[in-house]
Amino acid sequence: MLSVKEIKEPIAEELILFEEKFRQSMQSNVALLDKITHYIVKRKGKQMRPMFVFLVSRMLGEVNERSYNAASLMELLHTATLVHDDVVDDANERRGFFSVNALWKNKIAVLVGDYLLSRSLLLSIDNKDFRSLEIVAKAVKAMSEGELLQIEKARKLDITEEVYFEVIRQKTASLIAACCEAAAVSVDREDIAAKMYRFGELVGLAFQIKDDIFDYGTDEKIGKPTGNDIRERKITLPLIYALNKGSEKQKQTLINIVKRYNEEPAKVKQAIRIVVESGGVKYAHQRMMEIKQQALELIEDVPDSPAKRSLIGLVEYTTTREK
Repeated sequence: MLSVKEIKEPIAEELILFEEKFRQSMQSNVALLDKITHYIVKRKGKQMRPMFVFLVSRMLGEVNERSYNAASLMELLHTATLVHDDVVDDANERRGFFSVNALWKNKIAVLVGDYLLSRSLLLSIDNKDFRSLEIVAKAVKAMSEGELLQIEKARKLDITEEVYFEVIRQKTASLIAACCEAAAVSVDREDIAAKMYRFGELVGLAFQIKDDIFDYGTDEKIGKPTGNDIRERKITLPLIYALNKGSEKQKQTLINIVKRYNEEPAKVKQAIRIVVESGGVKYAHQRMMEIKQQALELIEDVPDSPAKRSLIGLVEYTTTREK
């Protein structure tokens, strides 16, 4: 199993140069905005989306200026959605730091998210890269629809496994899919762009299932509170399985907790225990591994290279990470 450092090796130089280009893409003449974007850049995450862009680009061709633009586009979009998500979820923390809305309030956070989204669109227009603009616009549409579908279904607690996969396909997988598609397009491999989109989509599905499994783990291992999805009435794959396969008594208890007692820590712990005991987490892990394998099969015929090996390592990492 490759470490994150080993995964980054074939694209280490690209990631360093990307950081500078990404910082430039966020700059503004408005002092307050510049201060906030600087704060955002300073607390950046693992850069998984740029890693997907550069590894796919390198696997299929040579990283070029379009590849850098594609990586910046996707990271700007991702950052914008995180800022907006924190407002929607009323979250005060992100990756162990205060969220933008916690420090500067909701109004400013929404405007900052809008600014980042506009920068991503303008970056593709400035470079006359209308194909990338199309990819980004599709991703924004899918992510918005996925979020709203989840909210609509959460109110009724009637999410089936089929609907769950549609939600996470749009909400999470669409952006990783867009990264892989844009990467292929950036190195003039339009012939394989649709396949790379599907590859990224499958990886994104596995990534989100892993996130959902974390919610039924232990605080010490993953470094964040568990039971958040239950508190927010998010119906995820482990819970869907428990509601479908558990006893009638377990089902009624779970529905009761999610609907009426989702703010009570003892009740949330009880719900987690029921989901785990009914095999919900085990089932979700099994589905995640099946989907990951489907993704890897899509790149089997691509010639071996350090970039391909790192890309496989990155896919493996999405399903074995501990936070």
